[in-house]
Amino acid sequence: MKRYVMNMGSGLQGLRLQEVARPVPGPSEVLVRVRAVSLNFREISILVHGRYPLPVKPDVVAVAAGVGEVVEAGAGVDRLRPGERVVASIFPRWLDGPFRGEVIDQLGGSLDGMLSEYVCLPQQALVPAPSHLSDEEAATLPCAGLTAWHAVTAAGAMGGHETVLTLGSGPVSLFALQLAKALGAKVIATTSDDGKAARLRALGADHVVNYRAQPEWGDQVRVLTEGVGVDRVVEVAGASLAQSLRATRLGGHVSLVGTRGGPAQVDVAAIFGAGATVRPIAVGSRMQLEAMAEAVARHHLHPVIDRVFPFGQAPEAFAHYLSGANFGNVVIRLHP
Repeated sequence: MKRYVMNMGSGLQGLRLQEVARPVPGPSEVLVRVRAVSLNFREISILVHGRYPLPVKPDVVAVAAGVGEVVEAGAGVDRLRPGERVVASIFPRWLDGPFRGEVIDQLGGSLDGMLSEYVCLPQQALVPAPSHLSDEEAATLPCAGLTAWHAVTAAGAMGGHETVLTLGSGPVSLFALQLAKALGAKVIATTSDDGKAARLRALGADHVVNYRAQPEWGDQVRVLTEGVGVDRVVEVAGASLAQSLRATRLGGHVSLVGTRGGPAQVDVAAIFGAGATVRPIAVGSRMQLEAMAEAVARHHLHPVIDRVFPFGQAPEAFAHYLSGANFGNVVIRLHP
């Protein structure tokens, strides 16, 4: 079988194709024929930027999120059968509860990832993929989808009167917009592009703010909420945290998903003055993955796919994601 491996900070040229023997599932493992994977900023952080907060082993099989079909079961497997289509929790040992050091092992990091024709995975990490989704759509659930779900629900069950702020048009932000609308919230989205603004409205955004035209966009968000501020923010950039705090109501919640926009320069007084909770989000547990998949199925949601690349063009897929031109998820297709 073939697979792609990568190393910390090796650059796009460091994504290398290998040919190795097909693995054999051990006790409580299943062999999965991978159909599709989706790229996320974590892959760029590891491969291109050479910085990532969790351990990354040398020559790790790339990409954390994917979907596949169970083709063989090891001894003791009782949750799954050959032929089932599944997605894998990125943290295979994080089944439920808070994120802890003992469950830190991560696909595409300290553990081999999904950009491989076949993978062996523990049965406890796997969740059935919603039947209405294509393989390309299902591949986006374990990272972008679950991160968005965790970010949107981190402050507890959402009431229909709440307002959620999403930033930009990356995979997590678009998922958060769709999930928040499905849960009954109003959504304010930001973008720097009027064409993307129209697409955000088509996905259900109640208001769209152009942050390039309005650099102090936090004030505009307050205007749109009659001076109150939003209840929840899905903060994906890091560098925009000061404006996100400005946009958040007293007692609101900011889910800090990442630092794609670079280091945040925020005065501690800004956090204190906002009176909001700022909470880092680490994707999610298998139980959260199950809850998100159930919500996607119940509301018949379809993730936004920007572009699909064949397996042999994986480096081109990474380059496209790195360009920042994508509106939604970039997917690599392995098997038909």
